[in-house]
Amino acid sequence: MKKVDLIVIHASELVTMAGPGRPRKGAEMSDAGAIADGAVAITGGKVVATGPTKGILKRFEQEKGDNLDASGRTVIPGFVDAHTHLVFAGSRESELEMKLQGKTYMDILKAGGGIMRTVKATRTATDKVLFNGIMERLDRMLSFGTTTAEGKSGYGLDIDTELRSLKALIVAGDAHEVDVVPTFLGAHAIPPEYAGRPDQYIEFMISKVLPRVAKLKMVEFCDVFCEEGVFTVQQGRMLLKVAKALGMRPKVHADEIVRTGGAEMAAEVGAISGDHLLRSSPEGIRKMAEAGVIGVLLPGTPFTLMQKEYSDARGMISAGLPVALATDYNPNCMTESMQLMIALACYNMKMTPSEALTAATINAAYAIGRGELVGSLEAGKKADMVLLDAPNHLFIPYHFGVNLADTVLKEGAVVVRGGRLVKKSKRA
Repeated sequence: MKKVDLIVIHASELVTMAGPGRPRKGAEMSDAGAIADGAVAITGGKVVATGPTKGILKRFEQEKGDNLDASGRTVIPGFVDAHTHLVFAGSRESELEMKLQGKTYMDILKAGGGIMRTVKATRTATDKVLFNGIMERLDRMLSFGTTTAEGKSGYGLDIDTELRSLKALIVAGDAHEVDVVPTFLGAHAIPPEYAGRPDQYIEFMISKVLPRVAKLKMVEFCDVFCEEGVFTVQQGRMLLKVAKALGMRPKVHADEIVRTGGAEMAAEVGAISGDHLLRSSPEGIRKMAEAGVIGVLLPGTPFTLMQKEYSDARGMISAGLPVALATDYNPNCMTESMQLMIALACYNMKMTPSEALTAATINAAYAIGRGELVGSLEAGKKADMVLLDAPNHLFIPYHFGVNLADTVLKEGAVVVRGGRLVKKSKRA
């Protein structure tokens, strides 16, 4: 028998998400690759093999120590959070009352709240404050089973704070167990000093900021918020074409509040993902599907904005668009729980539990360029996995509002046990 570092045995259900080596679409999203009484053999932080426990124990034995018994629990790949705004200072809990009084997102923004309030706090925050804020959020994400997360800048809107924010994301990603994938979102809003001059701000981003970001050589993606009252599709296209030429893959905040044609533009520029898609046209979704763009849906956003309408996940899946899920963690949507996103996807977007889990793991991994490394439990991939206090994956949205993640493994090492972090990350 071959010796390995660790064997996870007797999972009541092992969800592998093993599949075609690309984002799942259509009926493929319903295939979770589930194995009853499953086991995973791990060496060097990577998956060696998966299968029924009896077969795995015939082929492998653990080098030392006891096997990790997952009896009565479901084992899934670590969650991948494909859209977050991890780096900012301050909070905006007072705006909840404004929403309850009927104020819209744009009303709050015009009143000096929203993004601008966070920009002010972030610009004055020290590097230590920004770094520690990211680390605390990553701790909570890890405790809920997220092992990889995208993180955007976008609350600086100037050269200094945007660069400091990106560097804080990079340093935090090196220091924390959660893998952080940085995205530049300098075109998140129009800052006060450019009020009424969005064209000039985009030109500033293109000529002054993007070249500095490109020199970091660790920022993989460039995003833009295309929305009424923010940036037009034409402005977003201009920015993303330059970013692409500088080596950053495009992402698009598309059609979140009104239909702007963001989905069509995401297809046109070859974006890796179009995110939100709440108001996107069927034609835009069709073009994204044809162009190989992934749709990242963020059900926490309409939930916190108290909107009745959610993204048309069923229509997107029927159209052949690969769908991913993410928290959209930000000062307006304060949740680190991908488990909650799965529940919202099922109850408010009518996704099945299998589709939602596919969207929260393997499709989310492809939406941030990590599909070959994480998102499924297959030989050669990182041994990132979650042992859920659940008999099967259908239980995730069924038992909502709690943390079902009992044990979390990052590259084969236990980093959460009994819902608590067992390996504390470094702090500044």
